[in-house]
Amino acid sequence: MTTTDAPVIEIKNLHKAYGTLEVLKGVGISAKAGEVISLIGSSGSGKSTLLRCANLLEDSQQGEVLFCGEPVTWTGQDHSRKPADNKQIIRIRTNLSMVFQQFNLWAHMSILQNVMEAPVTVLGEAPKAVEQRARDLLAKVGIGDKCDVYPAQLSGGQQQRAAIARALCMQPKALLFDEPTSALDPELEQEVVKVIKDLAKEGRTMIIVTHDMRLAADVSDHVVFLHQGLIEEEGPPDAVFGSPKTERLQQFLSATVPA
Repeated sequence: MTTTDAPVIEIKNLHKAYGTLEVLKGVGISAKAGEVISLIGSSGSGKSTLLRCANLLEDSQQGEVLFCGEPVTWTGQDHSRKPADNKQIIRIRTNLSMVFQQFNLWAHMSILQNVMEAPVTVLGEAPKAVEQRARDLLAKVGIGDKCDVYPAQLSGGQQQRAAIARALCMQPKALLFDEPTSALDPELEQEVVKVIKDLAKEGRTMIIVTHDMRLAADVSDHVVFLHQGLIEEEGPPDAVFGSPKTERLQQFLSATVPA
């Protein structure tokens, strides 16, 4: 497999533990260019940990993480295992933009400055070019009129849309969403859901950890159900939501999907 046809993100047989608590017990997922993968499951199933391992925010004890066919190089073993090449990690992270549950905007910066910060300081891009791109992206997510205000002046839904614009401004190869709507009330949640759906229609590569089964059903090419650190069931959304095979997934959906 060459880097041109390799998945943007590929994880093989990943194991992650915190001390003696094994959170991931040999999980594998992949996202090809333009694919949307949703990770679902109850709290503690390993969804967010898997996403953080994909972005190398967490070190794993075993398994492979590949970005566009390039494997992460490691040094050490088990709990001492760490990425071996800092330049590789920086290169990968700048191509995988993550949107968190909490918006993590800089309170002392305007919304426009928040969106511009990483491309200018991390990538060294010219501020003038980045500013135009940032304004365009804020308009794209529906808050183009909020460039000069500060995060505290925005609703939660507006802050999360600003966080999405910030992620997009890095021009990443993939977007990673960690429960992007769970901190929002239902009305504001729909603002963010619309943006994510629009990104999916554009063919953006995304991995989404979500509690919103309707969102997962609507935008995903592939849905992965995690249970106790393992993939219990996976497949296209029609199969996962329409005809779940395992008893555990049936129980989960009956508790989370409105009748």
